[in-house]
Amino acid sequence: MSQPVVDDVPQPQGSSPSIALATSEDARQRRKIAELEEKLQVLASGQAAKRRETNYYVLRGRAIRRIVTLYDALEDLIAENDRRCDDQQSDEDVTIDQERLQFGYIALNNALSWFHPRASELEYDEYLQMLKKLRQGADGARGDDTSKLKSLVADWVNRELKPNPPIDTDDKNCRGFINDACGRLLCPTELDWSNPIVRAGIRDRADGYVVTEMSWPAFMYEKYMADPDNLEEGLFKSSLLVQAYKAIFTSPSSAKEVADEGDGADIIANNRRASKDLYSGKKVKTHLRFALSSVTSWRSIDGDFDYIPFWRTIVDFFERPPGRAAQQKVEQLLAWWTRKVFGTSRRAELSDGAKANMSVNALARQRAQLDDAAFDSD
Repeated sequence: MSQPVVDDVPQPQGSSPSIALATSEDARQRRKIAELEEKLQVLASGQAAKRRETNYYVLRGRAIRRIVTLYDALEDLIAENDRRCDDQQSDEDVTIDQERLQFGYIALNNALSWFHPRASELEYDEYLQMLKKLRQGADGARGDDTSKLKSLVADWVNRELKPNPPIDTDDKNCRGFINDACGRLLCPTELDWSNPIVRAGIRDRADGYVVTEMSWPAFMYEKYMADPDNLEEGLFKSSLLVQAYKAIFTSPSSAKEVADEGDGADIIANNRRASKDLYSGKKVKTHLRFALSSVTSWRSIDGDFDYIPFWRTIVDFFERPPGRAAQQKVEQLLAWWTRKVFGTSRRAELSDGAKANMSVNALARQRAQLDDAAFDSD
């Protein structure tokens, strides 16, 4: 049987001879479709990986407004660290604002340990995209927290102070100083909300009654009362603050009971956690003030009250105590918060005798005795 040769295939007049072997159109189309499907799979795989990376950044970014910084921009934290690396100047030559930014950058890397090396190795466009997604996660978490506290705080105040009429859990327009219960909690500690002249002066923003961030609100204090001769006593110890912290960082259900200490978790481990998450408690105080106010959307200024310096005042209270005595009180306050949120453990106080009489050890002894008795009988 003769083999086909190129010369046997008819050629169009005037064209050069083709050495292609005839292939059915169906077969060629199937191969093209398979190649396109393979390319689509590669593209889909890359997009899936990109989505996973995006979701990772957004999810990790939720920690930023909770335990790193409530207001400072990520770019400002990074720029301050870069400036220090470039200038190589002494830390004694920096301003308070620069120091705050650097502490924020350190807190950022404590919360996201991968951030610093990844920011150094990424291309600039990828780096910008990472910052964008981190901001998206950070702002999303702040929105979720304020939304969560909106109804919870109203419910807590209604239960504790029993205002008549109760605070609407959905409508913030009826809160703030126009509401007696919220006004009492927002009132500066140097003023007496029970005095009708004070209430009218605050509502009218009259001279001498203007409420600014330079006054501690009553809700910051234990039992919502301050001692004018000892303003540190009871500060940051209100039940509302503990409830707000628990609602955000543990669960809303855990915020229902704050009269006692926590559930007995490991106090040593949680002391470390409390120190690591120090920023989170500062953020809660600002969020609680926002929840009590009549402001319906998040912003840094409410009338004459500026939230940014208010938040910085709280940060400085914990991080810039004036001396050793003040530092000791800060540590005692953090220990109090650890007990209220996580509880205390008395496990270390158990004696060996008490442990030996507990049922687990008692059962182990009984099983060993039965085994010994069976061995002796054999």
